[in-house]
Parts: sequence; structure tokens; C-alpha cells
Amino acid sequence: MAIFNRKMGGGRYQVSLQTKFFLTFMFLLLIVLGCFLVYVNFLVIQPLKEKTENEMKMTAAKVSDQLSLYINNQNQLSQRILSNKDVFLLLSGGDYPGMTLEGLTRSRRLKDIMFQAIGPSLNIEDMIIYDLKGAEVASYIGGAGNPTSLVPFLKENGKLATWNASGYALYRQPSNRISFVRAIMNQNGQVYGYLAIQLDQEYLRRSAAGIADSIVYILDPEHQLISSSPVLQEGQKVPDFAVTQAVNGIYLGSNQNYVAYDKSAQTGWTTYIVTSKSYVLGPVNTVKYISILLITALILFSFVFIYFSTKNLLLPIRKLRSQILRINYSNMNVKADTRSNNNELIQLNEAFQELLERLQESIDREKLALHEEVKARNSALQAQIAPHFIHNVLYLISIAAQEGKNTVVSEMCKHLSDSLRYIVSSPYQHVTLTEELKHTQHYLSLIQHNFEDDLEWEIDEDERFDLIQLPRLVIQPFVENCIEHAFKNTDPTWKITVRVKVYNGLWAIEIRDNGDGFEPGRIKEILDNIHDSDLGAYELQNNISGIGNMGIVNTVNRLKLMYKNRLFFNVYNHTEEGNGATVQIIASLSKDFY
Repeated sequence: MAIFNRKMGGGRYQVSLQTKFFLTFMFLLLIVLGCFLVYVNFLVIQPLKEKTENEMKMTAAKVSDQLSLYINNQNQLSQRILSNKDVFLLLSGGDYPGMTLEGLTRSRRLKDIMFQAIGPSLNIEDMIIYDLKGAEVASYIGGAGNPTSLVPFLKENGKLATWNASGYALYRQPSNRISFVRAIMNQNGQVYGYLAIQLDQEYLRRSAAGIADSIVYILDPEHQLISSSPVLQEGQKVPDFAVTQAVNGIYLGSNQNYVAYDKSAQTGWTTYIVTSKSYVLGPVNTVKYISILLITALILFSFVFIYFSTKNLLLPIRKLRSQILRINYSNMNVKADTRSNNNELIQLNEAFQELLERLQESIDREKLALHEEVKARNSALQAQIAPHFIHNVLYLISIAAQEGKNTVVSEMCKHLSDSLRYIVSSPYQHVTLTEELKHTQHYLSLIQHNFEDDLEWEIDEDERFDLIQLPRLVIQPFVENCIEHAFKNTDPTWKITVRVKVYNGLWAIEIRDNGDGFEPGRIKEILDNIHDSDLGAYELQNNISGIGNMGIVNTVNRLKLMYKNRLFFNVYNHTEEGNGATVQIIASLSKDFY
């Protein structure tokens, strides 16, 4: 055994082997770290810089495209108006003073044409039609800031490139407002007048907003400011940008700010996005500094880790050496303990899987609770409407019974039966627009027996309505409001019309009557109550707007529970077309309005 120990060389063999492992691992580590440093510098930092610059150019292009799309929408709007041949007839009928009967009639008909062309969305401030001399003939809204004459524009329109190329021009008024102007011209090239669309200044400001840590300028071909974000304060000036031949690009300005620009071929406007160099290169520098710090920390950690790793790697050899040194004739069967108890990763994996299972259960419970809450709120809102409807109908049936109209009572009971079946069957499920219109027809059929020829009504029908979903009892309450409140001071014949339009993923319902209309200030009160209700069924009880003792707010909020930000509601009186009022409901099947 003494000879064996001398050949082993005591502890010198162990130290030499551990050092060899340590140096080998360190050499491999330095190679890996060197490759990592090259990768970071050439394959991460440089592409990241290029990506940041490309994102700035894409952002400028996005703002420019959004403005081009906005101008294109106005172009399409103007073309829709010009496609109506009545415009040419009205403008060629002669010059009528504005306050004469002929002038007022022409103005009203032109407004109707503009209203039909605009549709449910209004991203403009106003729309004006001028005659050949540039005098105003009719305006859609009649804003105070509208130009009363197009004479200044007509004097310089020949200098505008888009006027000769595309038939329209973007005209800057003395008040710095921007107008989209198009000649009202038929297929033969004969000009009858001019159409001016006042662009929404707030929409132009929103187009330039929302870009963090950057300043956005939108300039016209004469380098005059169209819009900026943030809005320039008094005394602030637009900076001088470099003159470039390219349509888009990015460059580093003299004040060490990156400037990304994009010029729209349609409008001629150029969008400039100014961002500080430190912000643009911030992610690049962060990656660089983190890489250096990470490599330094990794080297220090690797020294410690490799040292202890090589020490643990040689632990079985040291155990074997210890066992060999203790072997003698009396303990030849001694064995080294090589078992390992490092099962922490297995335990951590099991704990993580259990955590995922508990998290999934919590998510399922939360979704179920939210679904039940929406169902309960919708049911509570609907419950406020159904008893009122039943009470009114039963009252009408009792009157018919007292008058001895047995056939009428039988028919009314049939309609009531169909309506009750519609109300109580699956109250938590939504219905199609066709079913809701059918229920409204049942209600009007019941009311018809009471008013006979004094009441006329008309409801649209179409197979496309089967694809539209909405809550129960939405249209009938508004019709009931017409019956109970709109005709109190109006002589028969009373008319109720329910119109439905479906186009471009939108559906719109208009309930129209020829009654008394709403009292002054009542419409604003109703719309304010709807705006402040916040969809809460229990918050409405102190804020009810009269609609047959139940509430416009109630009905609109049941729609909001389903459509949320995809719903638009409006009420207005007929100021120019006789008496009456219209309730307008517009909803989108996919796109949010706000």
C-alpha cells in the first residue's frame, strides 16, 4: 500500500487534473464569449439601429397615408354628390335669392342630397355648394367659419396641380382652415358650380397625435403648417427642414435630431417626425451597454462556476481515491456513494404545472362570473319594459271587450299571445332584427284596433335582417313612445315609419313619426343622461327619461351591453320637413366608433 500511495503522488495528481479541467473550460468559455460579442455588435446592434430608423419612416408613412385616405374619402364623398343628377338641375335652374321660396326650396333639396351622401359618419366640419360666381347657394350645417365666397380661390385655382390633374384642390382659407374644393361638372365637362368640404381640423390634429417622444409636423407644398403634435404655442415656429428630392426617408438634422419624412403624392403634404438622437439610439445603446455588462458579469460568474464545477466534477474521483486509500484485507467490499439527490428541477416543474392548472381554473371562473353578470343586467333592464307593455295591451283589449268587439278581442289576444311568447322565451338570448321587427308589427296591429284609420304605419322587411343580432324589446318601446306621447296635440292621420338600412358592415334603424316632436332642451337632456349612465342598470333609477314610464336610457343601455363602443344613438326633431321626430340607432358589426 505504501508503494501504491507513492505512485498516486499524494494530492498532486488531483490538483493537476482539476487545473487541467479548469483551463479547458475557461478556454472554451472565452471562445463562446468572443463569438457572442461579435454577434451582438454586427448582427444585433446594427440591425436594431436600422430597424429603429425604418420604424420612424413607417410611422411617417402611416400618418401620411392616413391623411391621404382622409382626403380620398372626401373625394369619394364629392363624387357621390356629383353622381346625383338633381344637383345639376338645381344649379342650372337660375339664380334665386336665398330668402325667396325658390331659393329656400333649392337649398333644402341640396341639403337632402348632401345628407344622403354623407351617411352615418361625419368627419367633416361642413359642406357648402357655390354657384359659378363663387357665391354660396346651400350649406349642410351653416357654420360661422365657412367662406362666404370662393372668389379668392377661383382666381388662383389654375396654379394648383391637383386642380388640373384630379379635378379637385385643397384650399387654405385666410383663417388657415383647409377646404376640399371640387368643380360640379357633368360628363360633358360643363361646370355648374363648386362644392367645398370643410375638413375637420380636430381630425387633422388627431392624425398627428399619439407618437410618443416625437414632434410631428404636417406641411403643405408651400411649407405652411397644416397640423402639429403637440400644438404649437404662440410664438413658436416650424423648424427649417432639409430640402430633399426623395419622397420619403430619414436624416440627422443639424440639432442632432432624427427627422423622418414622407410626402403624399395625393395631397402634396409632407409629414415630418422629429425625434431626439438619444431616444432613437436609446434601444441600441441599451443593448450595447447591457451586452458589455452581461459579458463582464458572465466572465466573473464563469470563473467561480467553472472552479466549483470542476471541483464537483472530480468529486467522484476524490471519493474513489479516499476509498482506495482505506481499502485493506478486512474491508474489500466497501463501495463509493455515487447517488445524487438533485431533483429540484423536477419538483419545480411539478409546482409550475400545478400553478398553471390553478390559474386556468381561476380564469374559467372569472369568465363565467362576467357572463352571468351581463345576463343579469340585461334581464334586469328588460324586466322594466315587459310589464309596462303587457299593462298597456291588456288595457286596450279591455276597451275592445267593453265595446263588444268580439272578433277584435280574439285577434288582439292572438297578437298578445305571440308577443308574450316572444318576450318570455329564452330571455337571455339575443334575437334577430327580423324577429324584433315582427314583434313590433304585432304591437302595432294591437294598437291599430284602437285607432283604426287614424293610425298608419310601415315597417321595412328584408332577408338580410336575419344576420343582425340585438337584444329583445328594442324597437317596440320607441314605437310605443310615439303612440303615447308624440300625437297628443297632433290631428290624425298619425304616421309611424320604421326604416332599416344595411351597408358596409353597418346597420341603421330610424323610427320616425309626424307628431309633436320633443320639447326644447329635452333632446339634450336625454343624450346627456345616456352619456352619463355608464351602462349600469341600477344607476338608471334616479335618471329616467320619459318613454312610456320606462326610459330611453334603459333601452339604449341594453344595446350598449351588446355593442359597447360600436353603437351610435341620436334623437332629432324635423325642423324643415313638417312636424315629428326621429330616433336613430346605428351600430357596426365589427368596428368601434370611439
